[in-house]
Amino acid sequence: MTSLLVIIVLVLLAVALWQLTKIFDLTQVGSSSDSSQVANDKDNNIQGYLMFGFLAFLYIFTIYGLLAWGDMPLHTPASAHGGQVDNLMNITWVLIFIVQAITQVLLYYFAFKYKGKKDQKALYFADNNKLEALWSIIPAVVLAGLILYGLYAWTNIMFVDEDEDTIVVEVYAQQFKWTARIAGEDNVLGKANVRYIEGVNTLGVDLSDKNAEDDIVVSELHIPKGKKIHFKFRSQDVLHSAYFPHFRAQMNCVPGMVTEFAFTPIYTTSEYRELPYMVEKVAHINELRAKKSVELIAKGESGLDPYTFDYLLLCNKICGASHYNMQMKIVVDTPEDYKKWLADQTTLVAQVKASLEKPAEETPGEAKENDTVAAPEVAMK
Repeated sequence: MTSLLVIIVLVLLAVALWQLTKIFDLTQVGSSSDSSQVANDKDNNIQGYLMFGFLAFLYIFTIYGLLAWGDMPLHTPASAHGGQVDNLMNITWVLIFIVQAITQVLLYYFAFKYKGKKDQKALYFADNNKLEALWSIIPAVVLAGLILYGLYAWTNIMFVDEDEDTIVVEVYAQQFKWTARIAGEDNVLGKANVRYIEGVNTLGVDLSDKNAEDDIVVSELHIPKGKKIHFKFRSQDVLHSAYFPHFRAQMNCVPGMVTEFAFTPIYTTSEYRELPYMVEKVAHINELRAKKSVELIAKGESGLDPYTFDYLLLCNKICGASHYNMQMKIVVDTPEDYKKWLADQTTLVAQVKASLEKPAEETPGEAKENDTVAAPEVAMK
């Protein structure tokens, strides 16, 4: 209701200003003011200085943004290929800044220097082959170099050798959560189809497939440091995008098809938490949370828990109302800790069997006449 009142007030103020402007114009009837709607020297001078003013604002705001929010972008990459991605991004930023600085300064300088003057005519050039060649060849060469370097980096990142020793993990997207399926000792994922979705088998794994017998389904994914992880992505409903920000990895999850990506983690979760920049960042976040907690407690509400860094898998597509909450914790362990964690996990086949076990038999005195208990069936070996 408050927002509606604010909007109504703003609309009424706009109407009032519009009417005041019309009244002011009527009071100027018969005066010697220039109403020709053609810019004079004074108008052109004002416009020229405004151009310089906007140029100053543009660069002052840019410098302020770098100082105020310069620590917000992601810092140290946590994957082996992350350095290539950051390097490509940094080169792109430098080129953009140089081109933007040159073109914007020239644009506003020329707008001021060659502003209109009475009885002055602009010098007209039909064409200038040297200038046209200059501003065509230079951008073409720079863009060609940038694209070639980008293709080189992309090929290195995306190429996955089928014979390479990797861990195969399926990431399954659905509104609004992630589920991971780890290939077992055979390192081959069992077949899956949405037609098989039933009960605890929420990923639709074909339990009759021999390769599915050792598959493990988890809602919190652990992966080992220093081992390439070959991710395969599926989506149950709409288009999602699996985004691993600290690993510099992202891949669309498309209904009806499997996409893939691979990366090698180079920091365990514990090691990344100890990086100087992350220690400082977490301390700053907890300082803000502590101040907010004081306000909440004063209102009789619960305070905020301290923040602890964790790798996260996020959805980078606006996939629905709870898109913002679609995330899964990723834990990077040492190889030894990963083996211990993996040994404690239960296979999907075992989970399905446990869910299908008959309840404890009733005693004869408790059983009712004509009662029948039908055990559901599942196709599996």
